[in-house]
Amino acid sequence: MGSKVYLIDHLNADELYQRYREEQDPIKRTHLQILWLLTSGRPAKVAAEMTGYSQRWISVLVGRYNEAGVDGLGDLRRFNPGSRPLLDAEKRERLDRALDHPPPDGGLWTGWRVAQWMCGRLGRLVSPRRGREYLRRLGFTRQVPRPRHAQGDFAAQERFKADFRARMEDLAREDPDRSVEVWAFDEHRAGLKPVIRKVWARRGQRPLARGHQRFQWVYVFGFVRPATGEWFLADAVNTAMFNRILAAFARDVGAGPDKIVVLVLDGAGWHVAKDLQVPDGIRLEFLPPYSPELQPAEHLWPVINEPLANQYFHTLADLDEVLAERCCDLANDQDRIKSSTQFHWWPAFI
Repeated sequence: MGSKVYLIDHLNADELYQRYREEQDPIKRTHLQILWLLTSGRPAKVAAEMTGYSQRWISVLVGRYNEAGVDGLGDLRRFNPGSRPLLDAEKRERLDRALDHPPPDGGLWTGWRVAQWMCGRLGRLVSPRRGREYLRRLGFTRQVPRPRHAQGDFAAQERFKADFRARMEDLAREDPDRSVEVWAFDEHRAGLKPVIRKVWARRGQRPLARGHQRFQWVYVFGFVRPATGEWFLADAVNTAMFNRILAAFARDVGAGPDKIVVLVLDGAGWHVAKDLQVPDGIRLEFLPPYSPELQPAEHLWPVINEPLANQYFHTLADLDEVLAERCCDLANDQDRIKSSTQFHWWPAFI
C-alpha cells in the first residue's frame, strides 16, 4: 500500500488518541493506535513498524474502519459463525432418542458407537472424538450406575423419604422441652482380605500391592448425624454386641428423659431381635427392606477403607490400629463426613 491512505472521517486525530489511551482491550487499543497514527499524517509504513503489523493487514484494518467505524475494530473472530455442525437439528434429535435405548449391537453407548451411528447417517467417516463431543452436547456424562437390590421397593423408598422429615418435625413439636437428634447407623466389615484400588502412577511404572487372601474380620459400627460421626470397633456382629454398643452410644450422646435420639438403621436380624435392649431415649427407625441407598452411614465405608487400600496387614491387631486412627481422624473432620452423608431429604433442622 502507498504512503497515503483514504480514511473516512469518523473521528478526528484527537478523538482517536483519547480512545486509544482509554481502551483496555489490547487488540482494539493497537488498532486505534494505528488509525491515530494514520490520521495524524504518519505513513502506513511507519505505523506498521511501530505496531508490528504488516502494511497489508493495516489496509484491511482501514477498510473495516471506513465501513463500520470504531465498531469494526478489535478481535471480531468471536462473531465468526464457525463451521457447519456435523448433525443438523433433526439428526441431533434422532441421536438423542437413540441414546435412550441400547445401541444396535446390544452393547453400551461409547464415543466410538455414537461415531458409528453418525457414519450411517452422514455417509462419511466420523472420529470417535466427535462421538464423545455429541454425547456431551446432549447432556450425557460418564457415570457408574447406582446399585439397587432386585427386591427393593422403589415406591416404598420414595414414601419413606417423603414422610421421614415430616414425622421427625412432628416428633420435635410433641415435646418442645425435649431435644431431638436424628442419627444413622450401620455396620461395616473390614479384614485381612486385601482392598485393591486404582492409584495415580507414573507412566510405565505399574504399582504393586502386597496381599494375602485371609478371611479374618473386624467390624466397624458407625453412627453419623450426618455432620458429625462416632465409631465403635468390634470383632463380631450379634445382638449381645449390638446391645453393648447401643448402650455406649446412648451414654455418649446423652439420650434419656431430656433428649430423644432417633436412630435410622436397616432390618438386620440383630437389630430386630427379641432380646434387643433399647436404652431409654433411643428410638429405632427402620429403613424399607433392601434399601441401603437410603442409609447415610453407608457412605462412610469407602472413606473408612482409604488407608486400607493396597496395604498388607500381618494381623487383625495391625488392622484394628489403622482403623481406630482413621475413625479418630474422621470424627474431627466434619466437612468430610457432611459431604458424604448429608442427603437432601434428611432432616436438616435436627
